[in-house]
Amino acid sequence: MSRTGHAELASTDNIGSLSRAGDLFQLLRDGKARTRAELALTTGLARSTVASRIDALIASGLVGPAGEATSSGGRPPSRFAFKPAARVVLAVDVGATHVIIAVTDLGGKILSERRLAQDVAEGPEAVLGRIITDATSLLAVTGRTSKDLAGVGIGLPGPVEHATGMPVKPPIMPGWDGFDVVRHVQGSFPVPVLVDNDVNIMALGERTAHWPEHDNFLFIKVATGIGAGIISSGQLQRGANGTAGDLGHVRVPRGDDVLCRCGNYGCLEALASGPAVARALAAQGVQAESGADVLSLVAGGNLQAIQALRQAGRDVGDVLATVVNLLNPSVIVVGGSLGQAGEHLMAGVREVVYRRSLPLATTHLRIGLSMAGGQAAVLGASQMVTQHVLSPAVIEASLQAAG
Repeated sequence: MSRTGHAELASTDNIGSLSRAGDLFQLLRDGKARTRAELALTTGLARSTVASRIDALIASGLVGPAGEATSSGGRPPSRFAFKPAARVVLAVDVGATHVIIAVTDLGGKILSERRLAQDVAEGPEAVLGRIITDATSLLAVTGRTSKDLAGVGIGLPGPVEHATGMPVKPPIMPGWDGFDVVRHVQGSFPVPVLVDNDVNIMALGERTAHWPEHDNFLFIKVATGIGAGIISSGQLQRGANGTAGDLGHVRVPRGDDVLCRCGNYGCLEALASGPAVARALAAQGVQAESGADVLSLVAGGNLQAIQALRQAGRDVGDVLATVVNLLNPSVIVVGGSLGQAGEHLMAGVREVVYRRSLPLATTHLRIGLSMAGGQAAVLGASQMVTQHVLSPAVIEASLQAAG
C-alpha cells in the first residue's frame, strides 16, 4: 500500500495535457463550482471527455452537484464542485505526554477532537491501542464509521523514516525503534496510514492554515524537545533519512559544560527546552520541575523565570541565525508548549536572529508565534493524508479499481 504522495494543483502551463479524472479533479479541489463547459474551456479537453471524467468523480462521491449556472437560453447548465465531506481523515498528534485525535473532512476542517493524557514511554502497543479505541469512538461521535475513512495521519515525537512510517532510535520513545506503526494501525483501519515526525506535520498544518502564500517557511517547536519543520519551495524537506530539522542537537556555544541526553555537550535542547529551563531555575532555588512549571511562573510574573525564558529564546535564536543564512525563509513560526509563553521567548529569538543573520536574509523575514496552536499537528496530519489520497495518481487508481 502506498504510504506517501503529494497532490499537485494543475498549473496553467500543463492544464491542456490533463486527460485523466485524477488530474481534472485537482482543478476542483479549490472548492469553486464549475460547469462541464467551463472545465472543457480551461483544460482544452473535449466536452464528452470532461463529461465522462465528471461522471466518474460523481460516482466516487468526491464531486457533487453545486447548483446551476446562469442560462443564456435553454436549460441552465449544472455546476459541480469538490465535496470535502465525502470522506473523513483520522489525524493524530502523539506527544511526550499527550495524544490528540481529530476527525477532519477532506478539506482539513476539524469535525471532532479528543485530547488524552498519555505517556509515549508506555510503548507502541499501549499508545496505539488507546488511539485506535478512542478514534473508533470519535468516529461514532461524528456519525461516521471506519468505512468512511480516507486515511490516517500520525505525528510522533521523534525521528521517523517517512517511507515506512517506522520510528528510528527515538530518544524519548522506549520500545518504538523500528516498530511498524503502519501495519499495526492498518490491522484496525485498512486504509492508507502515513506517519511522520510531529514537527514536520506541525509545519504542514501551520502553513496550510495560516501562511499558504509562503513557500519558504520554518516551524520551530520548543517544548520537551526542540525541532524544526522545513518547507522550501513549497515542499516539506525531510532529508535523506528523515532527520532534517533536528535543531535540538545543534551545539550552542555557551553550553560547553551542559550534558545532553544524546551524550553530547552543549546541545540546544539541553539549554532551551522546557525541562532544561526548569532545571536552570531549580539551580537558582526556584521551584520548577517541568516546562509547565516554567509557564506557570512566567504567568505569575516571576522575574527569574521570565529572564530564563528570554535566555532560552536567545539560545534558539543563536541556532536559527545560521538556519536563516542557510535557507532564507520568509517566515519563522515558533510553537510548542514554551511558545505559549509568547513574547518573552520571542523577544530572545528576534534579538539574536536579527543581529546575527545577514541583512538581506532578514529584510522581509517575519518571526511570529503559532496561530494554529495546539491544533497545528492534527491539521498537518490531515493535510499529509489528503496530499496523498487526493493526488492525481491515487484518485485515478481508485476510480479504475471501482470500474
